[in-house]
Amino acid sequence: MEEIKGLRYVSEFISLEEEQTLITTIDELVWLDDLKRRVQHYGYKYDYKKRKIDNSMRLGPLPSWADALIKKITLEEISNVDFDQLIVNEYACGQGITPHIDCEPCFEETIISLSVGNATLMDFQNKNNRELKISQLLQPRSILIIESEARYDWLHGIKGRKKDPITKEIFERRISLTFRKVKI
Repeated sequence: MEEIKGLRYVSEFISLEEEQTLITTIDELVWLDDLKRRVQHYGYKYDYKKRKIDNSMRLGPLPSWADALIKKITLEEISNVDFDQLIVNEYACGQGITPHIDCEPCFEETIISLSVGNATLMDFQNKNNRELKISQLLQPRSILIIESEARYDWLHGIKGRKKDPITKEIFERRISLTFRKVKI
């Protein structure tokens, strides 16, 4: 996406088989219900209410099933960040996430999110000029890289849409895997 500096979209980052394996693996693990959506935390647990993360929230290393994704991100020269925090979010049909900027004092600049399951439309809004809005369709198996101005000057969120406003396809279950590096 050229409209926002530091925002990159890569379609078909993983194969359909890799996607299905990821979904199966994730679904065999424990989901937390402490938000409006189900989540899994790896590396560090993030406190959404306090917008805080520290060493006491360390859960351990990232799961071994994430190693291949991180290696591919590095090999394809998308990023060489040593990610140590991963959050897996599940969005059911009609669920979204409030527009936000990921906690600046908590996480380094690069944030990478892999979408699996179903497509969704992510909305970006400039924090200094709320009239500036851009949307990006996130297809299954794609990754979104947020850095630079996209990271610090643009809010990103997902409206609780049940259908794609263009194709009218129903948004079904989507899972995002968001990789971050903790500042501690």
